[in-house]
Amino acid sequence: MIRNTAAVLLLVGLAAAIATGAFGRTSATPTLKATVGPGYTISLKQNGKLVKKLKAGTYKLVVADKAAIHAFSLDGPHGYAVDFTKVPFVGTKTFTVRLKAGAYKYYCPPHEAMMFGHFKVT
Repeated sequence: MIRNTAAVLLLVGLAAAIATGAFGRTSATPTLKATVGPGYTISLKQNGKLVKKLKAGTYKLVVADKAAIHAFSLDGPHGYAVDFTKVPFVGTKTFTVRLKAGAYKYYCPPHEAMMFGHFKVT
């Protein structure tokens, strides 16, 4: 009986370790938070810090568009160009994006000359 209990506890512990990523693997997709507006501001952050460099891979992108006069777009390498929100949308949208190595620019299309940012993916 003790041997069976120990085996069960070992299996439960192993399952919990796998589920929580204890073996160096994480199942959670990293989150990027984009904000455009309400004034003439735009940002892209990860863990509260402005994004300047990212590793290639899959990310959850949460776009908070806070003004009907703004939008959030992202351009990147090899013709990558996506309009995540458009004028006059106001609200929050969530997307899954796969970023490949290269240079990216996020911007508000109607106000691109003053509302933009850049980051690199390696």
